Amino acid sequence: MLQGLLYTWFAIFHPFYVSVTEINHNARTQAVEISCRMFYDDLEHVLEKQYHVQLDIVKPANKEQLKQIMNDYVHKHLIVKVDGKVLNPAFLGYEIQEDGAWAYLEAKGISKAQKIEVHDDLLYTEHAEQINMLHVTVKGERKSTKLDNPDANAIFNF
Repeated sequence: MLQGLLYTWFAIFHPFYVSVTEINHNARTQAVEISCRMFYDDLEHVLEKQYHVQLDIVKPANKEQLKQIMNDYVHKHLIVKVDGKVLNPAFLGYEIQEDGAWAYLEAKGISKAQKIEVHDDLLYTEHAEQINMLHVTVKGERKSTKLDNPDANAIFNF
């Protein structure tokens, strides 16, 4: 019981900051599919600071402007290399689910993936305690790691 009370107190008075990025090599479509989940209030705040605009991610006044800003931000803070080649994935869009914002990207023309290198410093300027989780799947094999701010680089070999 004491453990439960401590956990509740910790959750209320010491929030946590985490993002989750899923990277999947789809051999059938020869594409690398990327999805990033961030707390939308943290994302909104960092975008407002970095792009000097007022935003409402949940109900944007200009959805196209928001897409462009999110595209630019994610491309600057999430860099993926496959077998030594830096990907330039297309930004497919985003959606809001509960307290999270999902960003979706895809790089086509990737027939195989043996080594995936990731630089992920999403939201690092927002929170010194930011944690970014990475899950990478190639040929059905999933590997994961956790990056604690300021560590931003990970390598996955398949």
